[in-house]
Order: sequence, then structure tokens, then C-alpha cells
Amino acid sequence: MQIKDVLLAPGNGAFFYDDQAAIRSGATQDGFIYVGTPTTPGFDRIRIPASSLSVGLVLTDETVVWGDMMNVQYSGAGGRGLVFDTNQISDLTSRAVVPRLLDVDATQFRDSCTNAFQLVEHRRLPLAIEYGVSQALLRAAAHLHRKTMAEIICSEFGLQLPTSRVPIYCQSGDSREINVDKMVLKAVDVLPHGLINSRQKFGIDGQAFMEFVKWVATRTRQIGRPGYHPVLHFDVYGWIGQEIGLEPQSIADFICKVADTVPDFTLNIESPADFGSTQAQIENYAKIVSILDNRGSNARLVVDERCNTLEDIRLFAEAKATHLVQIKTPDVGSIADTARAVLLCKKNKVGAYVGGSCTETDLSAQASVHVSVATQADMMLAKPGMGVDEAFSIVGNEQSRLLAMLDRRRSQAINVG
Repeated sequence: MQIKDVLLAPGNGAFFYDDQAAIRSGATQDGFIYVGTPTTPGFDRIRIPASSLSVGLVLTDETVVWGDMMNVQYSGAGGRGLVFDTNQISDLTSRAVVPRLLDVDATQFRDSCTNAFQLVEHRRLPLAIEYGVSQALLRAAAHLHRKTMAEIICSEFGLQLPTSRVPIYCQSGDSREINVDKMVLKAVDVLPHGLINSRQKFGIDGQAFMEFVKWVATRTRQIGRPGYHPVLHFDVYGWIGQEIGLEPQSIADFICKVADTVPDFTLNIESPADFGSTQAQIENYAKIVSILDNRGSNARLVVDERCNTLEDIRLFAEAKATHLVQIKTPDVGSIADTARAVLLCKKNKVGAYVGGSCTETDLSAQASVHVSVATQADMMLAKPGMGVDEAFSIVGNEQSRLLAMLDRRRSQAINVG
């Protein structure tokens, strides 16, 4: 067997876990913290530092390959798992997963994941465990085959080696104006997220949000290089539905109104409303998509909440209940399922956005790049953290290095042929 030992190392995520329900209910900010009583189980404060757990696979040649486990920023919201508990995850990994890892054929990535992630007491493992362990298994297969992680994905899913870069999407956090300037100066493909997560940021009838959208469009023209024309993407955390109601027609009308203020841009609106369940979300998002399509709007609906697992993604894609799926990698679980999710979206002619969370790490971000490029996703998130510079360099540089290696691999193949 290629794995002879397993190491576990507690670590930090790159941002914080936030109680979304408390923030939506009006918790006020005092500096960087939120003041008030948490309402989501697992939170002892509204904002707590993100924790992570690294899993290291010690291979027979003494190489150690790593993957990182964590949950997303808004844990416990929208059907997601509870806040990450390092001690509980470490204990379960040691008891249930480590013995399986010592018995897998690490050269076979998908089979290794299947064997490692079998049910425990008739229940699926926490998705954070799947996510971190699958990263390590992907790195192990890449090391043993002397290939990149992207090549392993291509080989196991029957894909051609990619030649094109995947557009990168940056998120601003609360430092919105400064970070928009950074994104524009760095010619980011998709921007700025905007963190429209409160009534103050959305405004009465959405006026504050619309003004921000117009400002972003204007700013790209003012300081962007000639010919720079990004996609504008805003995450509104359900505030359209909260502020103007949950009628699909009204929500579509509002989205079109926003799109009309920036007619020269493709406009992505993420999470316009939360209808309370996956099925209700599918039914109502499908109506909104249909209205936008019939109007020929330049706006695209992006689903996040209530679309977490691979099965959720399948349901949304097959129902055409979104234009673009955020494949939120820690919520999907195994990174093999992220690859499956992209391919499933492509099969159903729905956009695939490999996202994730600001709470992730450099290792999980780099692994996500390889899966995104291998499957040729429509866009991928610059992560981890809420700063632009670090996340954009981690994801952008990893993609650039990967494409250079793949170009060399193709040249070698041609010369041999």
C-alpha cells in the first residue's frame, strides 16, 4: 500500500465563521465584530475565527501530501453543516477514516475516495472530512503518477488536457470600494461580490445596492485599462426577497431594473432570495430564470443557498433553475464531486462556477484550481480570505503554473509522436 501513515494538524481558515441568521436579524458591527446574541447552533459569538484541520498522507517514499478540512463562512445557514469543530472532526477522522486510508490504492483517485468515504454508522461523513481527505488523495495520485492534479482529474474522468484559462472571480469583503479599485487595476475577470448582506447595504427598495452597482461599472471605466470589460457579479444574500417579497415576478422585475442601469455589462445576481427549502428554491428560481430569459435580460441568476451537495446541483441543473451554479467546494464534499458537478452542469447547459469560501486555505484553493481547469469551469473563485491580493495571487499563479506545465506535456507528447 502507498500510504503508510496519516498525520493530523490543526490550523486556521483564512477568515471567520459568521452567524448569518443573526446578521440578517440586524446585528450591528462594532469594528470587526458583530454585537448581539448568536442564533445559529454552534456559534458562541456571531463572528468566530475560522479553524481548519490538515490531513497529511505519508507515502512509502516518505513524501507527505496534504489536504485541508474546514466549513464555509456561513455555516449552519441554507441547509449547510454546523460550525467546524476541530476536536470532533479529528476524532472521527482518526477512528473511521485513517484505517481506510491505510488500505487504499492511492494511485486510483476516485476509487480511493469511494473506499475512504463509506458510511459510518449508516451516515455520510461530514463534508469537511471528504473535502480535506480528497485533496490529499488527489495530491497522492498526482505524486505517484508524476503528474499534475489536473491531469489526474482528466485521466479519471476521460477529459482532454485543457488549453484555456478559467476566468477568476474576486470578492471584496467589507472594504468594498478599495478592493474594487484593486480588482479593476489587476484586470480581474469577474467582480466584485460586494457582500450585500444587510439591510443597510441593500437599502430601502434596493436603492443603496443599485447605486453601488452603478458605481462599480463607472469605476471600471474610470481606472481600468483600455478594453477592460469584466463581468459584474453581486451576492445579495437573499435581500431582494427579504426587502421586496418572495414573488418571482417582482424579483425578476427588480433584477431587470438593476441590469438596465449597467446595460453594457453582463450582470450576475447571486442568491436573490431564500425560499426556505431546496424544492421551493428550485421551483421559484426556475420561474425567475424563465422571466429573465424571455425578456432577453443581460442578467444571470446564480444559485448558492439551498444548492449544496452534488444531488442538489443535479436537481437545479436539470430543472434549469439557475443560469450559473456556485459549486461551493466545502459543501459539495469530495473534490471528485466538484469535478462531477462541473461536468453535470455542462451536460445540462448550465454555467459552472467553482466557488468555495473565504474560510478556506491555500492548499484547498490550489486543489480547486486544478479541478476547475481540468473540467473547464466557467469561472472560479479567488480564495481564500477576504482580501483581493492574496487570493488572486494564489489562484491566478497556480493556474498560470499549471497551464505552463500542461503546455510542456503536450509538446513532449508531440515530439514523442
